[in-house]
This record gives sequence, C-alpha cells and structure tokens, in this order.
Amino acid sequence: MTRGKAVVLEEFGKPLALREYEVPAAPAGGMVVACRHGGICGTDLHLQQGHLPIPTPLVLGHEGLGTVHELGAGAPAHDATGAALRTGDTVMWASSIACGSCVPCRLHREPTLCENRRTYGVNRSTTDGPELSGAWAEFIVLQAGTTVVRLDPGIDPIAAMSLACAGPTIVHALYERRPVRLGEIVVVQGSGPVGLAAAAFAQLAGAAKVILVGGPDSRLALAAAAGIGDVHLDVTAPGGAEAVAERVLAETGGAGADLVIECAGVPAAVAQGLTLARRGGSYLVIGQYTDAGDTLLNPHQIVYRQLDVVGSWAFTGAHLVEYVRLLPALTARFDLGSLVSSYPLDDHEAALAAVADGAVMKAVLTNR
Repeated sequence: MTRGKAVVLEEFGKPLALREYEVPAAPAGGMVVACRHGGICGTDLHLQQGHLPIPTPLVLGHEGLGTVHELGAGAPAHDATGAALRTGDTVMWASSIACGSCVPCRLHREPTLCENRRTYGVNRSTTDGPELSGAWAEFIVLQAGTTVVRLDPGIDPIAAMSLACAGPTIVHALYERRPVRLGEIVVVQGSGPVGLAAAAFAQLAGAAKVILVGGPDSRLALAAAAGIGDVHLDVTAPGGAEAVAERVLAETGGAGADLVIECAGVPAAVAQGLTLARRGGSYLVIGQYTDAGDTLLNPHQIVYRQLDVVGSWAFTGAHLVEYVRLLPALTARFDLGSLVSSYPLDDHEAALAAVADGAVMKAVLTNR
C-alpha cells in the first residue's frame, strides 16, 4: 500500500504536524491525485489560528496542482472542459463542492453561498475520511463531483499556482458581480495575491489604467516587475492614506476611479476605498473573507457618490475553469512565476512564517 505525507492542523494556534497516511483506492466517480504543489493562502493562516469554525484534525491546503494517480470506477473520462482525462495528466481542481439542494443552490442560483459546501483543506476532517483531503500532502483524494481541469503542457505549473485561489476568486468577482468595462480607470486596494490577480485581470479586461494601492514598496516593486498594474502607490509610505488619495485624484483627472476593488482584507481600507471612486462609480469588496472586525465609514460617501457597492464571496468550479483557460493569456503578459517562492513539504513551518511576515508574495509547498 502506498503511503503519503501530509501537513495536519491538529490544534489551533499550535505548530502543524507532518503525518503519514495510507493512500486509499480512488473513490467511485473520483480520483487520487499526486500533489506536485499546494499553495499557501492567507486564509490558511486564519485557519491555523482558529479564526474560522472548522473541524480538526485536518490536512490543510485548498489550492493545488498535481498529476492524476488513479481514476476511480465511473470517474469521468473528460475534464470540465471536455478534454480527455487520463492517468498522468496534470490537473487543477476546484476546492469546493456545492450540495445543489440547499436554498442558495436550488433557488437563488448562488453555489458560492451553499449552506453545505464541502471544501478540501478547510472542512474535511481526517476523522471523516479519507484523511488525504487537502493539498498540503503528497496525495489528495478527490471525490465525485469535484471540478477537475487539465492543464495544457505549455503552462508552467508554478505560474499556474501563483494565483491558484486568487485567480478564480477574481473571475467570479469580475465576471458575475461587477465586470471591468473597456476604458475604465480601476483602483485596486491590496498588493497580495488577490490584489495582483484583480489588477492583472482588470488589465486583460481592457481597463485604461490600473492603479495598485498597497505596500510595502517591495511588494509593489515585485508587481511592477511582473507587469501587473500601471501605477503603484505605497500606502505605508510617509503621508499614508491621505497621500494615496491625492495621487489617485491626480491619476484620474480629479474625478476618482470608475471602479475600486478592495482586496486588502483590512477593514479600515473600506472607508478609504469609498472615497477613491468617482461619483456614479462602483466599489467591489472582495478582501474581507475573514471577519477582521468592524470599521468606521461615512455612509454619506456612498450616497453623495451614488456608488454601487458590491460584495463577492469565493468561487465555484466554473470560475476555476475560466482561470485555467485564461492562463495562456495571463502568462504571456505577466511574469506570474516570479511571484512564487517554493518550499519542500517538510519546510511548511518556514513557508507559513514567511507568509505571516509578508516576506514572500506567494508561498507554495512542493513535492519533487
């Protein structure tokens, strides 16, 4: 019986454990994938600290890429796009499966709001089986109903992992919640992976100018070197938010942006973001995935500017499909691979520390 190592969250606020499990046979309608890469998302830090209600013990990792190790009986012969799927193919998979029967799924047509959503690396405890249900492992067991997408051989897996969670999240936000319109000026708040994904997709969508607001300067420099964003403003520099607001006005001809996208995840950013939009503009909030607390804002800014304020939550398998389909265009225009720092699975503690310190843009655990 093949065995595989996995990084396990056993107790909130404690160091993660490296455990070994037997790799089970592929489930009916599903498959076993040999994980090559498992991305570390900011959400994973919150999971480790117990900021979200999840079961433990748990193999972490809700974003991953690997090769098909075994297909189960009745497993689809094609991926979500209709491409033939065989053992050895390189694939990515959607992190969640919606139930299809709750009120948001059935009545509201909102699978991202599914009340019974099962998510790899988030709410699939090792005690529920199979243990290998997260991407921070040498193998992952994908259940029937998982959206699986085959990658073209020409796509660099590291580049694909750079926005593995952020990319589909932005596809959902910009495709279904509030699209970027041709010629718009867009401000993106936040220079982490979600912010960079928003800026890159806005550029692909035909924005006339994309202004990236974040910090520290080293992150903005990395984004600029990768070709992401047209203007880069450091909110941590002297002058802070006030200086940024002045620059945004100058860059938008004194009117403000057509669309402001919040990807910072900092509650205080929302109050400022409302003031960066032009009158009649839009404010799209993506970054507040974890409840980081309340903030004071001036509702007059919403009314005076007549803003459309829109939220966007997570993504579905359909959004992952679009992300993978856009990878050729993304990698042709942006140096996505330069955003990634790779760590062996055994060095998960160092990788997590680097993410927590902001020392890296995107950390990825890699199995050689």
